[in-house]
This record gives sequence, C-alpha cells and structure tokens, in this order.
Amino acid sequence: LKYGSLGLLVLQTTTLVLTMRYSRTQQAEGPRYLASSAVVCTELLKIAACTLLIFRDNSKSLSSTLWDEIVSKPLETLKLTIPSGIYTLQNNLLYVALSHLDAATYQVTYQLKILTTALFSVSLLGKRLGNYQWLSLLILMTGVVLVQWPSDLTLVPELENLSAGTQFMGLLAVLVACFSSGFAGVYFEKILKESKQCVWIRNIQLGLFGLAFGLTGVFAYDGDRVLTGGFLQGYNSITWIVVLLQALGGLVIAAVIKYADNILKGFATSISIILSSLISYFWLEDFDPTRLFFLGSVLVITATFLYGFDQKPVVSSNVA
Repeated sequence: LKYGSLGLLVLQTTTLVLTMRYSRTQQAEGPRYLASSAVVCTELLKIAACTLLIFRDNSKSLSSTLWDEIVSKPLETLKLTIPSGIYTLQNNLLYVALSHLDAATYQVTYQLKILTTALFSVSLLGKRLGNYQWLSLLILMTGVVLVQWPSDLTLVPELENLSAGTQFMGLLAVLVACFSSGFAGVYFEKILKESKQCVWIRNIQLGLFGLAFGLTGVFAYDGDRVLTGGFLQGYNSITWIVVLLQALGGLVIAAVIKYADNILKGFATSISIILSSLISYFWLEDFDPTRLFFLGSVLVITATFLYGFDQKPVVSSNVA
C-alpha cells in the first residue's frame, strides 16, 4: 500500500500537471472556466467517491454509518476545519500563481513545500530526521531547481508580458501555498494517525468543510461572473479531466499520508515533474532537455533513494 499509493500519486500528479497547463493556456471561444468553481467541483467528486467507498466496505447502512461517524462525533469532525480551510485556500492560490508566473518559475518555487513539510513534521509531529534525510532534502531541492531551470529566458514569451507587480503577486501566491501545504498536510497526517476513523470518513469531513469554504469563495470573488455566465462557464472536456484528476489526487494523497508520510509525498511529486518534462519532450515535443535537466534528474533520483536509506547504528563489539 505504501509504495503502491506513492506510484499512483506520481502518475496522477504527472497527468494533472500536463492537463492543467493545457487547460489554462488553450485558446477557446468564450470565457475561461472559473478556478474557484473547479475547486468546488473537485470537492463534490471527492465526497461522492468516498461515500461510494464507504458503502462498499461497510456492512451497516450508509446513512447510519455517516450519521454515527460524522454527525454523532462533532468534535472529531470539527478537527478538520483548519486543514480544510487551508487546503481550499491553497488550491485557489495555485490557480492564481499559474495565471501570473511562467511554468518554470512556478514549478521550481512550489517545491519549497517539501522543505516546509519537513520542518512542520519535525515541529508538530516530533519526527526526527537523520543526517541522510536532511542531506536528501538538500539534494532534492538542488535537483528540482536544475531540472526546471530555463535554458534560455528569451524562449519564454510569457516573461515579456509579465510586469514586476504581476510576478510578485504570483510569487507571493506560491510562497503562501508552500507554507499552507506543509502545515495542512502535516496537521491532517497527525489527525489521521491519531484517529480510529477510516481515511474515507476523514476525507468526507474534509470535503464538507472544503465545499463550504469553496462556495463562499466562489460567490465572494466570482459572484458577478457566476450570475452572468453561470457556475460552469467555460467548462469543456479538458476542464472536467482536470477536476477528475484533482479529485483523484486528494484521495491518493490521503492514502499516502495514511500509509507513508508527507515528505515521501513531496518526493513523489518531484519525480512527477521529471516525468512531465519527459512526456513534454517525447510526446508534446515542446521541451528541449539540457545537461542541467539530466544532472537534476540524477540528483532527484539519488535523493529519493537516500531519504529511504536505513542508517544502521554502530554496535560496539567489545567483549568483557
């Protein structure tokens, strides 16, 4: 389950990066879809999927299970308020970042969430990282930066159209998302591992609050556009694929947090960035790998294995 969930997360993240990038840059008639409404649709699909999984795995009726685990345990349910609100903010911030930064800058900067996750894991969970793990985090950060480093800034036309203020807004959105991702992920991990409730119940609780926060955001920031163009304005098949992949990602991440940890989740995400670049080169033919790309790939793979290295303590062989 541990490595199976990590592998699925790599596949899901890789596909999501490619489809989301396309959905935000494709030329289409009419208005572009609202990021806030996509976040709400994602939460609805996650709740529906988790409900089906609970229905499949439980001998009791679905209504009684949901009542007993959610309504009858208000304190347990309310614990998910904080991570749910932060996750909703984070999901909206990533759309803001993608609208104000070029892809390379966005992807490199967003990898800071790996470091923030490690720091929150140490401070909130009391997790102790060994020297090899700290070294692997440093190597990972270096590798991801090298992989995403643009070889020629003049080849990125988006940079010419970005003002300093626009770039600062995008950078600020990514930085806030990195810290919110680290804190919310570790907080959710702590709740999952201290609770006897199944991961799908926890995801429904998380989704219910996320749905409430998401709808508030839709009508607070995009209310006029929803009234004029509709809640699903600009949606097409690619948009729905993005929503489906995001919903799947939430379930896979929950499994990774349950059976592995948040830092390994960060490594899986980093590996998916490399796979996305490879697919862009061989399939989309819009990426030209450089020596820095190959060097960064080696560093990321090395860091992944180094993090899982079990440092054996030195046992004294003195005989009395």
